[in-house]
Amino acid sequence: MPALVAPRWRTAAGLLLAVALLSRLFPSTVQAGAPLFDSGRAFEHVRQLVAIGPRPAGSAGAAQARRYITAQLTALGLPVIEQSFIGQTPIGPVTMTNVIARIPGARAERLILASHYDTKLFREFRFVGANDGGSSTAMLLELARVLKTRKNPFTIELLFFDGEESVIAWTGNDHTYGSRHYVAAAQRDGSLRSVAAMVLFDMIGDRHLTIKRETDSTRWLNDLIWASAQRLGERAFLAEDFAVEDDHRPFLDAGIPAVDIIDLDYAAWHTKDDTLDQVSARSLQTVGDVFLGALPHIEARLRR
Repeated sequence: MPALVAPRWRTAAGLLLAVALLSRLFPSTVQAGAPLFDSGRAFEHVRQLVAIGPRPAGSAGAAQARRYITAQLTALGLPVIEQSFIGQTPIGPVTMTNVIARIPGARAERLILASHYDTKLFREFRFVGANDGGSSTAMLLELARVLKTRKNPFTIELLFFDGEESVIAWTGNDHTYGSRHYVAAAQRDGSLRSVAAMVLFDMIGDRHLTIKRETDSTRWLNDLIWASAQRLGERAFLAEDFAVEDDHRPFLDAGIPAVDIIDLDYAAWHTKDDTLDQVSARSLQTVGDVFLGALPHIEARLRR
């Protein structure tokens, strides 16, 4: 169970008061009637994904996770596109599938929100990836619910990558199969030109959340996200830098502004201990609130 659970408004009057207060503080963030980010719902998505078990690319677990993601998006009325491809891995070709859903906006240009849903392949122990794969996938599913009823100036694309994890070791091209395929395909068909920016979530559920600025990420995106954290008084977003190779790299290489929101200071990373008890609903709430606080400012920057 999570260490801290975000408080719930127990009455309709309390909910209306909360929306009114947030609207005054961040008038472009909260829209009348729009749902608020619910970390309880997000945590339940993590629980459901962990219950599936290991979900490495090409496995039955990955297919089951994909069905779960699709069912959640379909229930929101969002059509789902499956982008299947063959990943050339050190153990041979593996069929992988990215999952894509779009929330229409006033403009056709897309703001991509992304995560990977696969887990690292381990044969020596059972790896369920509660934080590494589970938490960020849950974040996207809950953001889909929140943003579905919002008046979005840009089309929001929810992009669930397969094959982020290495099959053997993170060397050469043995990693980020899904994001590399997506960008290459979008370059070939010309659709990459309509991508305005990309926000990547990865490992954001750690109960001891510490998020540092990823230095390869686009600076202005980092700045807006950290400014949102400061406004909200969220101390988990630290004034420290580090660099990491992740699913945002193919977008950066293609000239797309991109940012990676990730907590790599995680003792259970790629161990059998990356289990549900390591994930906190409070951490999910923190990241959801900070991103939603930054979103109007990101959109305003993109409209320039």
